[in-house]
Amino acid sequence: MRELPQKEANLFKQILKCYENKQYKKGFKGAEQILKKFPEHGETLALKGLFFNHMDKKDEAYEFVKKGLRHDLKSHICWHVFGLLYRSDKNYEEAMKCYKNALNIDKASTMDFLFDFINWENLQIMRDYSLLQIHMRHYEAFVDTRHQLLELRPQNRQFWIGLAIGYHMLGKPDLGIKVLTAYEETLKDVPSKPDYEHSEMLLYHNTMLEETGDIQGALEHLDSIESHVSDRKALMEKRAKFLIALGRSDDAEEAYRALIQHNPDNFAYIEGLTKSMGLANGEGAKALSAENESKLLTMFTELQDQYPRSNAAKRLPLRYATGESFVKTADEYLRSMLRKGVPSLFVNIKTLYANKEKEAAVETLVLGYLAALEKSKGFDNSGSVVEPPTALLWTLYFLAQHYDFKRQSEKALGLIDRAIEHTPTLVELYMTKGRILKHAGNYVEAMDSLNEARELDLQDRFINSKCVKYMIRADKMSEAEKTAVMFARADIADPLNDLVEMQATWFSLECGESNIRQGQIGRALKRFHQVEK
Repeated sequence: MRELPQKEANLFKQILKCYENKQYKKGFKGAEQILKKFPEHGETLALKGLFFNHMDKKDEAYEFVKKGLRHDLKSHICWHVFGLLYRSDKNYEEAMKCYKNALNIDKASTMDFLFDFINWENLQIMRDYSLLQIHMRHYEAFVDTRHQLLELRPQNRQFWIGLAIGYHMLGKPDLGIKVLTAYEETLKDVPSKPDYEHSEMLLYHNTMLEETGDIQGALEHLDSIESHVSDRKALMEKRAKFLIALGRSDDAEEAYRALIQHNPDNFAYIEGLTKSMGLANGEGAKALSAENESKLLTMFTELQDQYPRSNAAKRLPLRYATGESFVKTADEYLRSMLRKGVPSLFVNIKTLYANKEKEAAVETLVLGYLAALEKSKGFDNSGSVVEPPTALLWTLYFLAQHYDFKRQSEKALGLIDRAIEHTPTLVELYMTKGRILKHAGNYVEAMDSLNEARELDLQDRFINSKCVKYMIRADKMSEAEKTAVMFARADIADPLNDLVEMQATWFSLECGESNIRQGQIGRALKRFHQVEK
């Protein structure tokens, strides 16, 4: 291929910079200028095709890139561009072949392999190639490519970390540790102030040490890097976790109390504190002695006094309390949540239903609230405290979900209808009614209820997606497709294909199941192949 004159060669370099800076129109004009004088310059033709691709002109893109390759089959740039084009179309196997060709051609173009690969263009090909390798889960090949990159640019931190990640993904964290240790030893000046990227690398090193099972080594490493770590919360969490694993209970308790002070609503911190105090082992109330249960509830009371706004300190005692202690604790918690109007209360509580005694106690309490609210507008019949009008609404909502969970659909429907009559503009009520009808096997009415919820809030993508799912389950495919595209991209020819591009597998799976119910086996196979692909 004939070399470009100096003026056009400089313009070609500018075109490459335009592509890097996403100035596609400017780059396209530059390519046109060169092609007026040199219409058969392969690399410029290929780049013009790449610019066409970013202007959503796929046919022209492939035409010009292939034309560029025909005129310059031994250009690594042409093959690299062809790989980028395939990658943009998610054809990763073909893209990898193109990158491999680009590297082989460039390797053969000089006797001095290493010298040739030092230039930026070749490094970029190798980086793109390695990204595709890890994307396709070719971990061994990824490690080989990253080794080459590291040999060429040993001063680049990203290449060291990339190689360590490769070994980690291969299931060899010990080799990843050696790579990062070697890199840390090459650093002449460790940052005096916490540097975020350096900090994250050190924490990653520590994570791999933990995965090898050397907890004591991981704790010692954590102490050594403390002054260089920016993420103080991660540091505190790791230290507390390691201390628990090493059986250093007193130190672990102190560490978890510091974390709770930092965030009193984190369930994991409070559970860590209970473990460090030897009061719970994560197996729930059945494994607790009466003495330990009493100590635990005392600890939770202290935490509630110390952090009165902490929901975790109020909710966790329900997991461990039994008998009268549970009824008293649940009564206080349920009243508080119903008074505030917390829609997610039942979802929060239903994990307790694994214990039938607790399920019965919750049902008795909330039925009592409903009777009292209807009679005296309070949670008890004393009449001393008048609750807000919404308390009745949320009590009905809770009981509807409670009976739906027990699959007592008639009771659940009666209660949710009363709640809708009370507040007919609340979206959650129609969604819950749809769920109750679905559990009762009435998919068409469930769909209608979800559609009412959708129409109350047309800007909510979640409700729209739920409505689509219910439409498909009612085998109303045309209605489902019309509703689904409301939130799809408007600038593409097939909006439904946008759901596949976004890997919204639920849509393809639900459509496939619907096709099977309707006896459309071919269409079902097509949908399931989309997910598999």
